[in-house]
Amino acid sequence: MSQQAPVIISSESPFASNVFAKRHPALIERLTGAWPFEPGQRQALSELAEEGVHGVIHPLPDSASDYQLWHKWGSAYYGRRWAETPFLWAESFFYRRLLEATGFFEPGPWQGVDLFAPFKQAELAGEVVSAEISALDDVAGLADDERGQTLLLSSLWGNRADLALQITAGRGIQASGLVADNSERLWELLRSAPGGTVAMVADNAGSEMVADLVLVDHLLATGLAGKVVLHVKPTPYYVSDATLGDVADCLRALLLGKGEAHAVGERLREAAAVGQLRVCTDAFWCEPFDFAAMPASLRSELATATVTILKGDLNYRRLVGDRWWKPTTPFTEAASYFPGPVATLRTLKSDVIVGLRPKKLAELEDSETDWRTAGTHALIQVRP
Repeated sequence: MSQQAPVIISSESPFASNVFAKRHPALIERLTGAWPFEPGQRQALSELAEEGVHGVIHPLPDSASDYQLWHKWGSAYYGRRWAETPFLWAESFFYRRLLEATGFFEPGPWQGVDLFAPFKQAELAGEVVSAEISALDDVAGLADDERGQTLLLSSLWGNRADLALQITAGRGIQASGLVADNSERLWELLRSAPGGTVAMVADNAGSEMVADLVLVDHLLATGLAGKVVLHVKPTPYYVSDATLGDVADCLRALLLGKGEAHAVGERLREAAAVGQLRVCTDAFWCEPFDFAAMPASLRSELATATVTILKGDLNYRRLVGDRWWKPTTPFTEAASYFPGPVATLRTLKSDVIVGLRPKKLAELEDSETDWRTAGTHALIQVRP
């Protein structure tokens, strides 16, 4: 990966600065309101919130099982203010510290407890997912190509647009927010090697994971993929990131549905039973690095896939590097190191962006000040 573009430091970005000054303290406040934390946990959380705004970064305690790893990864940053460090590293370490504060890794009643589960489950039980599941009956009647594109866009937009909106408003309303659209290149790549393995690196749980699973079913049912490997996070991360438990919850939501939703759930369950759908994880997905640091075992696995589909903003940042790229830098250049063909489906929620045409960039800069971070735009980019 090119090192010419400078790494994004939190203090250099109003968006990143806001994450530490406002978002993280607000998240900790929500968590303390949702869980019966003990005094020690509350104190640790309060100190973490204060540290992120006014203090300096403290390392994990010596007793932490991964202390040595994080000691090496953060040796250049401990003792410095959070805002003075690379945004990607700092965000990742914040969530590791958050789990440490509540005893996620320690023996006891809080071990393995997903702090974000109440928020994920509330979304899964909400009206958006209900409408998304109901709309599958309408999607089932579309021709294969049209159905595939509709499901792709639903997976792209995640919880910003459910399938019901896709059907009632038409695809155009969602395509209008795309700053780059290489979707046809993705379909060509899949059609060129039908029956191969597709890797999907998941982003969010809830309605987005439901949409992802429906897209996976379409790829398997049409023969565009013979096998799909769904990569999820090994531990709770970035609030809504999907774990194995979240995949199970979303599959259960489909199975409890009626009509096409239930049929999709049954097909996915059968696909898992015969090895066509595999859910797996790797510790690397929660490490504070871009994908250039991917371990050899994971690199080898993804190199054999027909295409790796990366979901969401964080995976995009890790793919191209969380850097101040010139927005017109070709996506193929920034992602040239990736071990195999790669596609990214991303709603824009952070500063980094590549692969824009000069005319599109000029339009965005002239019309909106926060187009990079507002979540109102998205992209589909492919490097064959």
